[in-house]
Amino acid sequence: MVRGKTQMRRIENNTSRQVTFSKRRNGLLKKAFELSVLCDAEVALIIFSPRGKLFEFASSSMQQTIERYRRRTKDNETNKPIEQNLQHLKTESANMLKTLEDLEISRRKLLGENLGSCTLEELQEIEQQLQKSVSIIRARKTQIFRDQIEQLKEKEKALAAENEKLCEKLFMSQCGTKSWKRLSEQEDNVPYDESSPSSDVETELFIGLPEGRTRRIVQLN
Repeated sequence: MVRGKTQMRRIENNTSRQVTFSKRRNGLLKKAFELSVLCDAEVALIIFSPRGKLFEFASSSMQQTIERYRRRTKDNETNKPIEQNLQHLKTESANMLKTLEDLEISRRKLLGENLGSCTLEELQEIEQQLQKSVSIIRARKTQIFRDQIEQLKEKEKALAAENEKLCEKLFMSQCGTKSWKRLSEQEDNVPYDESSPSSDVETELFIGLPEGRTRRIVQLN
């Protein structure tokens, strides 16, 4: 008599379900024992019946096998994030390599290399990018020139002020402070006639004795 295939679903009849549980439980325990003996494997089997009764089998010690299982699952949980991070890093590395390749291709096109495969639209886009870059460079260059001119002007003012101070110190060391102040006041009070750039001054000089002195007219410009 050929035995029919058992359907994998819950047995509705309580008696049949209990009989099936007893038979298959014993068979499962037997298989666990055979596996541990034939293959020298550490086997631990725990079964709870529908009513909560415990059936177990352990090739060595159930407690030691459970502790070993806990350590192994803990190690797996610890290693799992590391593996995930490694996979993530590999993905990022591949993406970065692809990005670097695209940038290198773009750089060569901007330098005028490898343009044979470019379409008219791509060439126009490259041209616009270059024009925009040139405009930005020229604007920056102009700004640098302006900054340098302003710096030179400030430096010129500082040098002029320093030169004036040095001239004042030199004159004061030779003539004294009062002479410098008096000279400055005279320069401020002397009127300046723009219509006559130079003035003629006549001075009479007498050389010799009173009875035979000769009159000379010296013109000072």
